[in-house]
Amino acid sequence: MLVREVEKLDESKSAIASFGQDQSGIVPGCKVRVNYGLEGIGWLKVFHGNYRVGLPSELAILVLMDPGTGQPRAIVDATGITEMRTGAVTALGARHLARSGSRVLGHVGARGTAYWNVRLLHRVLELDEIRVHSRRPESREAFAARLEADLGGGRAIVVTADWESCVRGADVVVEASRLEQPEPLLRTEWIKPGALVVPYGTMSAVELSLTSIMDKVVVDDWGQAGAGPFGALRRHVDQGLVTAETLHAELGQIVAGRRPGRESDAETILFWHRGLSTTDVALGHALLAKAERLGIGQRLRYR
Repeated sequence: MLVREVEKLDESKSAIASFGQDQSGIVPGCKVRVNYGLEGIGWLKVFHGNYRVGLPSELAILVLMDPGTGQPRAIVDATGITEMRTGAVTALGARHLARSGSRVLGHVGARGTAYWNVRLLHRVLELDEIRVHSRRPESREAFAARLEADLGGGRAIVVTADWESCVRGADVVVEASRLEQPEPLLRTEWIKPGALVVPYGTMSAVELSLTSIMDKVVVDDWGQAGAGPFGALRRHVDQGLVTAETLHAELGQIVAGRRPGRESDAETILFWHRGLSTTDVALGHALLAKAERLGIGQRLRYR
């Protein structure tokens, strides 16, 4: 594997901390991501039916450029980067926001970003029980088999037939479903006190009441969370249930030490990440540097 687990976490941590210290940013309109002396432009889209043709449910391309000249440095298949980056952000969120001793994960969603969510959460939390659920039985069974093979023994991997048995009583809940329309399938009553909840589906799967039980709400980037028609807490923002004033912090502020993360085991915390694209550039930069050292890749003629 070109980039190891620890590198994924370290690169993502550095990018998020840089964002939290206002040292990198997302330029509106042109969608340029700035970080690490490189600029990047990314394209990403979810294709719900891609499992029928054997393709990932999310496909992405990243172009890395020299910020001084605008000359392209690399064109990167960013599907894997998106999956790794998402998992790394989820795991970094858990490192700062999950209760000490969290050992049970309830994960809804089995394709795309799901694998790196679980793998990196296990690295951070040393999980004892991993519950997985998805809409299609064959998908969740295959996901569980992959986790069994890659994570080894020492923990229970439980395939559940419904959302409730996956979520109820878990220490950490990740909602990574790929709904085509908003539908409140994750019930607030299933969330135990002290849990960390991480919903980030494009279409909301949570109830409006979810934020009412939270002691803290954290996002990756309020600028993205407060804009656009999509996201797990879209209705919450639109109806004034989550505002800049009620928001506890952005994750970058916590990673950079500018705001506290979890302050007691009793806190129930929600972390909503829309996808901080500076981390895509950070991982893209790491991949490019390592590929150059190893002599991997193809040289394309430009101008």
